[in-house]
Amino acid sequence: MSAARNLQSEDQFLCSICLDVFTDPVSTPCGHNFCKNCISQHWDVNQRCQCPMCNETFNTRPQLRVNNFISEMVAQFRCEAQQKASSSSSEQQTAKPGEVPCDVCTGTRLKAMKSCLVCLTSYCQTHLEPHLTVKGLKRHQLIDAVENLEGRMCTKHHKPLELFCKTDQTCVCVLCSVLDHKNHEFVPLKEEYEGKKAELEKTEAEIQQMIQKRRLKIQEITESVKMSKDAADRQKAEGVQVFTALMESVERHLKKLIKEIEDKQEATEKQAEGLIKDLEQEISELKKRSSEVEQLSRSEDHLHLLQSFCSLKAAPPTKDWTEVRVHPPSYEGTVGRAVAQLEETIRKPMKKKLFEAELKMVQQYAVDVTLDPDTAYPKLILSDDGKQVYHSDVWKNLPDNPERFSQSACVLGEQSFSSGRFYFEVQVKGKTKWTLGVATESINRKGKITVRPRYGLWTVWLRNGNEYSACASPLVPLGLQPGPEKVGVFVDYEEGLVSFYDVGAAALIYSFTSCSFTHKLHPYFGPCDNDGGKNSAPLIICHVNQPESINDLFAELTDFY
Repeated sequence: MSAARNLQSEDQFLCSICLDVFTDPVSTPCGHNFCKNCISQHWDVNQRCQCPMCNETFNTRPQLRVNNFISEMVAQFRCEAQQKASSSSSEQQTAKPGEVPCDVCTGTRLKAMKSCLVCLTSYCQTHLEPHLTVKGLKRHQLIDAVENLEGRMCTKHHKPLELFCKTDQTCVCVLCSVLDHKNHEFVPLKEEYEGKKAELEKTEAEIQQMIQKRRLKIQEITESVKMSKDAADRQKAEGVQVFTALMESVERHLKKLIKEIEDKQEATEKQAEGLIKDLEQEISELKKRSSEVEQLSRSEDHLHLLQSFCSLKAAPPTKDWTEVRVHPPSYEGTVGRAVAQLEETIRKPMKKKLFEAELKMVQQYAVDVTLDPDTAYPKLILSDDGKQVYHSDVWKNLPDNPERFSQSACVLGEQSFSSGRFYFEVQVKGKTKWTLGVATESINRKGKITVRPRYGLWTVWLRNGNEYSACASPLVPLGLQPGPEKVGVFVDYEEGLVSFYDVGAAALIYSFTSCSFTHKLHPYFGPCDNDGGKNSAPLIICHVNQPESINDLFAELTDFY
């Protein structure tokens, strides 16, 4: 009997009408079992007595009585199932906040494992068992446990949302596709799900790429801040070195000035001491003479007074002090001369060293620049390596593309810059006129060009062999004598700075400051016309020798002072 009970399955105790365990089981004449209420309602609705299992029809409605044997078996089965459920419940997890609870559990509700779209019910592992074993329930559609199962049903037709209307971009049931969405394009939810999932994966990949780009940008900005801090630290250290040397030089000149003043004062004091000593010596002798005269005047010896009178009457052995003076030394202009001497000592070598240091610092930002042939004026000749350009007086038949200058003898560098710092050097030796600097990418390429900042150009030029100017508004004469043979151009995009250097003299030529850059910048080269061969020398983009160490230069400054 025990073995038989172990072989019992839930299928034997399920009503084929309600698909649940028998309640008041009754048997029909054909031998099939149903819940008393289920078979009664079935016959009431169909208005004829027919077995739902074998379709046998009964002429008269059978009298139904509870099958006690099956009822006892069902009761025993329920008891065993309850014990099993109780045991299983202790092993399963209780539904936590945010998790879907089992809709069948009473008392402590366990975590639901699956939800049925047919029953609109969520089941824990125990209550899910019939859907996994009962033939009729196996056809039900199970999904991972979710809340709000009603939301997965069509509110109008109370059918599961099984289709996706591509026309209206909405989920619909089967009846919707026939009644409300005629002639629309439909696909199963799974198919649309796969498509949308692929789109989401693509979107996720794009988002991750965007995140990565922003992380790289953060890294770039962080590195820029670090570089800025390192540069600031170097500048502070170099500034301390220079100004320490200056202060030491000032201190030495101050000591020299004080010593010069003290030496003059000491000489004056020694002169005064000598005069005072002579005066005191004469005072002593005069006091002696006064004593002798006093004694002689008291003498009553006529002969002795007359004999001594002549010697005492004579002038005492003293010099005339009327014109003797101690003249204080003149200090007028002493401090001024010392300051001028200090300035002369510092100014020229210091200025040169500072400009050398500044040039070395900007040379750290040297970039490799080449000429862009697509922008070159048709009379210009560019070298094969893109490093030289000169005017040929011969018009070349070139495409009049939008980038090309049509009337001005100039060419841009291929490289463009929209941030940071950059520097390049150009040889101008042998030329009688030229224009150099930077230009915005948006400048007008057709017609004559006005070389001014408001038109997108920041340049300096040479005209008539010796007239150098910064092309500001108005022109700023530079008065360079002699002129540079090699010009360095430095740009700090964020600071709005464009500076020009005489590389050979290590001197600053001119700086445009407070510039407002909003477009990409290109190096700008204007070799100007040939001028009958007088200006045939090319502009040559030079290789920049990177400085070995700026600290060495400041060490030289310190040693100098």
